Order: sequence, then structure tokens, then C-alpha cells
Amino acid sequence: MPVQFSLVIFAVIAAVVLFQLYNVLGKKVGRQPQEDAKAPALPAAAGPDAPARVPALDAATLAAAASLRARDPAFDPAKFIEGARQAYETIVRGYASGDRAALKPLLTPAVLDSFETGIAARETRGETEQVEFLHPPRADLELASAEGDRAVAKVRFLAEIRSKIILPEGEATPGAPASEPRIEERRTAEHWTFERTLGAADPNWVLARVEPATA
Repeated sequence: MPVQFSLVIFAVIAAVVLFQLYNVLGKKVGRQPQEDAKAPALPAAAGPDAPARVPALDAATLAAAASLRARDPAFDPAKFIEGARQAYETIVRGYASGDRAALKPLLTPAVLDSFETGIAARETRGETEQVEFLHPPRADLELASAEGDRAVAKVRFLAEIRSKIILPEGEATPGAPASEPRIEERRTAEHWTFERTLGAADPNWVLARVEPATA
């Protein structure tokens, strides 16, 4: 084969190879820097200590808070509802366990006396109680107003609670061995009324009244 003809063939082969390489290497493979710059950032995953998102308030809640906000513009209904829900869980657990120290700063003296009566009666019977919430309780703000120098807020709570009541030794639950605790599950619907003094240095609310509510 003549040398010139061989060179032509090699040149054609090289051209074909280069063309194929261009088709592969010349294409954009994967994400390009400019695409990353334009892509919307995803929100970071919430860690265990991240604050829970407060849901948007509906018109009924905003209307219920309008009276108090007229006197106290700093009143934030969303933060109040979240704080009230936490107080509800703390108070329910504190009452069940008889934790008077935890209850005292969260209750008015009248409510504290009422709770104290129930705790003392349970202690007299020799019973102890533990509670758990089967689901996060629902809290709805139904009224927030100013009465004289007091801010008053009424919240309706709906909850599903499981109670484990440990009986004193020697007292058996009907149909169960003496060593087993009594388990009760119940749904509760209550109105809790919270109060605080307007303009006071202490911004905390206290529970002033508990009433049954419709589910």
C-alpha cells in the first residue's frame, strides 16, 4: 500500500475518533455550575431542637384576638396558642404525678387549691398516676380580651389521653392480677381560661378556670 494512501486512511480514522470524542466530551454531563446557581435552595431539615412551625391563623382566631390586640398590640395569637398548648400538657402531667412545684407558677391560687384537693384525695387512696398524650392536643383560641387591667384568653383543648393508675398493694383491678396497673383511655374537651396582668413585668399567663366543652 502506498505511503500516501496509508496516511489518508489514518487521517480519516483519526477524524472519526476525534468526532466521537467531541460528541461525548462536548456535551454537558450532570449539573452545571450555572444550573446550581439558578436552582431554588431546599429548606434544611428540621433538627430535634428546631422550633415547631406555627400554623397560619384562620379568620375566627384573628377575630377572637382583635379585642385584646386593641389594648395590647404586642399580643401574638400564634405564639400564645403554642405556649398555651405546652402549658396544657405540663399541667395535665403535673396534676397526674402530683407535682405541686411544677403546678404552682402556672395556676391561680383558686385553681391550685382545687387541684391540690384532687391530688390529696389520690394520695389518700394510695394511688399514683402516669399520663401520656396519644396525639398532640388541639388548641383553639376562642376569646382574647382585656377586662380592666387583666388580659383574659379562653382556649378550647381537645385531647386523647391514656392514664396508667397504679393501685396500692393488695387492691386488685376487677378481672386483672393485683400487680397490674389500671389503664384508662379518654377523650377530653375543655375550656381553659388564662389570665395575666396588663403592663406587668411578668408576661406569663396563669390558668384561672377550667370548664367542660363540647367536642
